[in-house]
Amino acid sequence: MEVLLASPLEPGSVLISKTVPYLALSFINLITILLLSYFVLDVPIQGNLALLIAVSVLFIFLALSLGLLISTLVQTQVTAVLISGIGLMMPTLILSGMIFPIDNMPEPLQWASSVVPARWYIAAVKKVMIEGLGFTHVAKEVGILAGMVVFLIGASIAKIKNRL
Repeated sequence: MEVLLASPLEPGSVLISKTVPYLALSFINLITILLLSYFVLDVPIQGNLALLIAVSVLFIFLALSLGLLISTLVQTQVTAVLISGIGLMMPTLILSGMIFPIDNMPEPLQWASSVVPARWYIAAVKKVMIEGLGFTHVAKEVGILAGMVVFLIGASIAKIKNRL
């Protein structure tokens, strides 16, 4: 990040240059996972495949935005890995609804789970992929994820401007 910050690029260009390669790799991973799920594991996709991919790409943008924000806040790569691995992975596993149903959690944890992006992504994927529902049924989740993306990108740009 420091090399990019030393260049004569605008903050938006710095963010794009950091994001595009990871976006491409993540999209390849998404398509691979969907193909393996469908053809190897026989997981049916009940809903609209384009909607499923669109929601997934939005979540990929969100994850990349969060990673960019972390990289602008910390000084070393080790710190970024620790924050990402321990500070984000454990709450995501516990509070996203992936392992434990959110409805069965105590109310304070249900409230805490509302700031975990994976909660909204998992809810949208269940509705589209398993229940076969359309966009109107996942509009709330998509709106929340999009709002998180806008907030995280805005915070990253603001932090980069401060570092310049």
